[in-house]
Amino acid sequence: MAYRPTVADTVTDLSTLTLGVEEEFLLLDPDNGRNLPVADQVLAALRGHARDQSRQEFRHSMVEMVTPVCADLNELRTHLVSLRHSAAEAATAAGARLVAVGATPVAEPHRTVPDRPRYHAMSRRYGPVAHDPAVCGCHVHVGLPDRELAVQVCNHLRTWLPVIQAITTNSPLHDGRDTGHASWRSMQLERWPSIGPTPYFDSAADYDRTVDELIAAGIMLDAAMVYWYARPSSAYPTVEVRVGDVCSDVDDTVLVAALVRSLVATLADDVRAGVTAPHTRDCLVAAAHWRAAHDGLDGELIDLRAGGTRPAWALVDELMAVIAPALLRHGDLGYVLAHLARLRRDGTGATRQRRVLESTGDLRAVIDDLAGRTAAT
Repeated sequence: MAYRPTVADTVTDLSTLTLGVEEEFLLLDPDNGRNLPVADQVLAALRGHARDQSRQEFRHSMVEMVTPVCADLNELRTHLVSLRHSAAEAATAAGARLVAVGATPVAEPHRTVPDRPRYHAMSRRYGPVAHDPAVCGCHVHVGLPDRELAVQVCNHLRTWLPVIQAITTNSPLHDGRDTGHASWRSMQLERWPSIGPTPYFDSAADYDRTVDELIAAGIMLDAAMVYWYARPSSAYPTVEVRVGDVCSDVDDTVLVAALVRSLVATLADDVRAGVTAPHTRDCLVAAAHWRAAHDGLDGELIDLRAGGTRPAWALVDELMAVIAPALLRHGDLGYVLAHLARLRRDGTGATRQRRVLESTGDLRAVIDDLAGRTAAT
């Protein structure tokens, strides 16, 4: 279906796109690294702005902090640092450590869900899957008020999201051991029936019809359970990209947000220009995400445009070539180049965790490093 411009497009054409980020964190025992079920105490200890920007999560060992809508990266970073510091202080008061890590690294003995009707309904519907050890993601929202445009942008995002996923990998450990995957969170989430690569949709009506059919079939409880890697948000006038692990370093989060915003802006321009998204087979898109979760940036990724596998950093460079004009337009190019160079030098969160584990042989040292990075300025 050809995209037809609306009044909303006129607005977004003349302005930079807004940003917002949701970050999920684990609450870990300072002594043994296990998940601690103290989220209620942590949330109760938050005050003012931090309290308003916090959310209860699906696990007693998790909290989520949500930035306000931001116009630029400096504003976004300021909010992220402030929210992380407030949550870390509240966690310390509750006898826990706030840790930005994608998957439970040691163990989660307490796996009941908070006492909310929706969470109990999910527990009944999905059984043991709903009680897997906690995982934490980073969700980036980019303002795009036209829903038809948002659906078409999600079609185009399918080609590039494995690269974004590889950049965010930050969960190599599970049950106290290296899983061999850079993002174990991604592997664990595959057990949920409504999580995975976004399907290709002809229109917003096609999207809505498909979601209704999945709800009727019992796959989802409601439209809020659309957990595809990119989606028109069910709550905000945004495209929400939810493919990544939560990042240990705040500058990794800001980097990913900048990349996602300029990618969405670039693809929105393509849609308006009549460029059709490639109909890449779902099995190949799924394979590209598996490879991204396995290798991160330390190996190879599947090139969904040209086919075959290529070094991960070659695809990062190609992504940059595509989105550089939008990065420049948003004033983000210098920041992104600097922090991609840092990431190329120091590695992803998964690489850094493995480096600490290899050098110390001590899982507690990994958690100490993660906790320090989580609250660093």
